[in-house]
Amino acid sequence: MEIKKTGVAGTMESSDIIVRIEPKETEGVELALESAVMQQYGKQIEKVIRETLDELGVTRAYVNAVDKGALDCTVAARTLAAAYRAAESTDYVWNGGKEK
Repeated sequence: MEIKKTGVAGTMESSDIIVRIEPKETEGVELALESAVMQQYGKQIEKVIRETLDELGVTRAYVNAVDKGALDCTVAARTLAAAYRAAESTDYVWNGGKEK
């Protein structure tokens, strides 16, 4: 999946996460994460974001995420929505990015 423009999903409400994905010229996904629970869950949040993007085939992107205590399923859903918006795609696969 090619990231063509900035895509954003989520809110700053409690138990949510806001994910912003932007195009990047070079290979790799650069992730900046802020979370009130960074010490306890930062690695898991980053893992969910990276795995979701990998499943979509995103290889070049800047990602900024601000977490307010979101569950893994919410992190994945917000990442999917932001990626589809950033890729200007309507070919949605809402099963964690994996086609059956």
